[in-house]
Amino acid sequence: MRFQPAEMLGRLPEQFFARLVGKVAAKIRAGYDVINLGQGNPDLPTPPHIVEALKMAADKPKLHRYSPFRGYGFLREAVAEFYRREYGVTLDPEREVAVLFGAKAGLVEISQCFLNPGDLALVPDPGYPDYWSGIAIAGGKMGRMPLAADNGFLPDYSVLSARQLERAKLMFLNYPNNPTGAVASREFFRETVELAAKHRILVVHDFAYGSIGFDGHRPVSFLEVPGAKEVGVEFYTLSKTYNMAGWRVGFAVGNESAIEAINLIQDHYYVSLFGAVQAAAAEALLGPQDCVGELVAVYERRRNTLIEKLREAGWEVQPPAGSFFCWLPVPKGYTSEAFADLLLERAHVAVAPGRGFGEHGEGYVRVGLLTDESRLAEAAERIARLGLFTPSLKG
Repeated sequence: MRFQPAEMLGRLPEQFFARLVGKVAAKIRAGYDVINLGQGNPDLPTPPHIVEALKMAADKPKLHRYSPFRGYGFLREAVAEFYRREYGVTLDPEREVAVLFGAKAGLVEISQCFLNPGDLALVPDPGYPDYWSGIAIAGGKMGRMPLAADNGFLPDYSVLSARQLERAKLMFLNYPNNPTGAVASREFFRETVELAAKHRILVVHDFAYGSIGFDGHRPVSFLEVPGAKEVGVEFYTLSKTYNMAGWRVGFAVGNESAIEAINLIQDHYYVSLFGAVQAAAAEALLGPQDCVGELVAVYERRRNTLIEKLREAGWEVQPPAGSFFCWLPVPKGYTSEAFADLLLERAHVAVAPGRGFGEHGEGYVRVGLLTDESRLAEAAERIARLGLFTPSLKG
């Protein structure tokens, strides 16, 4: 017997990464040594002091009970202290912080909180596909904001129509950016605050890669800009900063009414996170931060190795300014998916085709810096052997 699912499930976009995982898995099952640079799953372990905090907290019987619906106060206070220390932003831990089951959950929930069927949300294109998922669940519509190289992969607000600005309820942004690796300036965020205030648009800034900036660049928090808390919320995950992807812990901060809406919908979904995970998260935010600088240095070395080797192979590529992704133009004559398939089939290197991040992602592939330098160098060498580029002459 088959049961008819709700119409909402039919609105969901295809799970792009699930299809990519299937292709890679098939190659591995066939016995090939695949260098998988197509996903965004951090490969390094969680720092030991955070793991130790989890172990100690797990021994406390009081944390074995249901957690408070909106998370323990000690974690919300840790979040507020983290933002004060790192960004000079003052937050009320009771009214301006929401504890999340990973930032992804909150980024899906926010559309359910603020979009009625037919309402418009502005999304970056290319962008993180799960923004689309939340909009589809809410029955909303998407207005795509193209991210082009000649504008630093920032949206150009001047191309948004008066109708779009009138209708838009939400605007999703993400800097450092997935998939392009671009970063945003304070000036851009000031322009965003002004636009959002004028048109009463709630800005949703995905700050997942907030700790990962290269060449001495420190990524800017949206909330650092005056007026940002009046018009927006920022989502942060511990997955990238502290290698805690499997722990599923993050938070949203900012506009009080938006935080209350997120907390309210989560009251109906969850009874918050396991208390020991919350204790470990608080330790991550408040404890020694040397591990963060060390992690960024690892990614920067990996970036430099990969970009240098690809340039030696003759592939004209630009290094990302942040995140742990490289956004690379495909050779002429290929679509992004055809080129990704070629690399998987002939070089046994997996990359993510740009088209999976939106129509303006066509012409690029996304490459993750989530394996060691020797494997990244080997991936570049395998690609070079395909003979698609003219190798540069050194010396």
